[in-house]
Amino acid sequence: MSARHPEVAVHIACLTASHLELARSLATLYPESRVQFDLLPISDALRHRIEAQGLRVLDRLMGLFFSRKYFKGFDAIIVPEATSLQLRHMGVRTPRMIWTGHGAGDRAIGFAKHLRKFDYLLVPGRKVEERMLEKGIIRPGFYHRGTYAKFDLVRRMHARRPPLFNNGRPTILYNPHFVQRFSSWRMMGKKLLDFFAAQDQYNLIFAPHFRLFDNHRPEGEALRREYAGLSHMLIDPGSERSIDMTYTMGADLYLGDVSSQVAEFMIRPRPCLFLNAHEAAWQDNPNYQSWTLGPVTDNIANPGQEIMKAFDTHSRFLETQRQYVLETFETLGEQPTAPAAADAIVNFLHKAA
Repeated sequence: MSARHPEVAVHIACLTASHLELARSLATLYPESRVQFDLLPISDALRHRIEAQGLRVLDRLMGLFFSRKYFKGFDAIIVPEATSLQLRHMGVRTPRMIWTGHGAGDRAIGFAKHLRKFDYLLVPGRKVEERMLEKGIIRPGFYHRGTYAKFDLVRRMHARRPPLFNNGRPTILYNPHFVQRFSSWRMMGKKLLDFFAAQDQYNLIFAPHFRLFDNHRPEGEALRREYAGLSHMLIDPGSERSIDMTYTMGADLYLGDVSSQVAEFMIRPRPCLFLNAHEAAWQDNPNYQSWTLGPVTDNIANPGQEIMKAFDTHSRFLETQRQYVLETFETLGEQPTAPAAADAIVNFLHKAA
């Protein structure tokens, strides 16, 4: 948006210095842009707490409340989440609220009714569009379809990505979700880590959803220390690499439950194995459409056997995976999609002015 529309002033606002540092780092991949970076006006105590212990929902709300005067100065506020809608109840009523989304999974949370409160939305592809239209979340003229800007960024970041391991073994990504009632972590996670520690056939990347250990950082660091001596295991309880597709692009098989990262993994179709640790009735359930992309198991008594089955049966799921990607993103990640979305947002704001 900044590069293509010089009449638009774009500010990137962050709660903490580390978030701001990450944003500045990513911006170096877009040298043609002219964005301004702002640290939100919250107290030093709140900022330090977030840096040290992670971001709670209460912290987000406090950050919005203390920054409400700052937000009032804009024509539009563009966000990937919905907590920022609370600004409407904090006196910030004039700026248009625009939602970019984050992830492209199938769970119901991605189609919640409160999303209709946004003035304009970006949707990645036809699958999401149809569900949102059916639920009355979007209406013609107030959304743009066909953008998943993260792929554009990742293409620039990882043009010359080195391998994560150099031992020639297949690499498996275990990516459990953070919401306990959907996640395989508490029921199966430690058993899986111990299995991979004791075998010599596979590499393992343990990179759960970024929020799994966000408020339990000592637990995540203890796991890192426990398996630190094993060169075929990479334990990442929540670094930048767990959100920038380093691991989804660097693995040969996806092992997980309901995280939307499987959709990003599918940009290059590969074997998957899904863990039904919560006895979900998933067949014919649109919230579990991703589980049609590979075998589903509720039994990890023999993880090696289940993993081998996923590799051996991949050809049966290949066409389903390809169709899933096209329905979800309408792209195979080869051409940039963010420019059209930037234009669509600017056009909407000009019309709404």
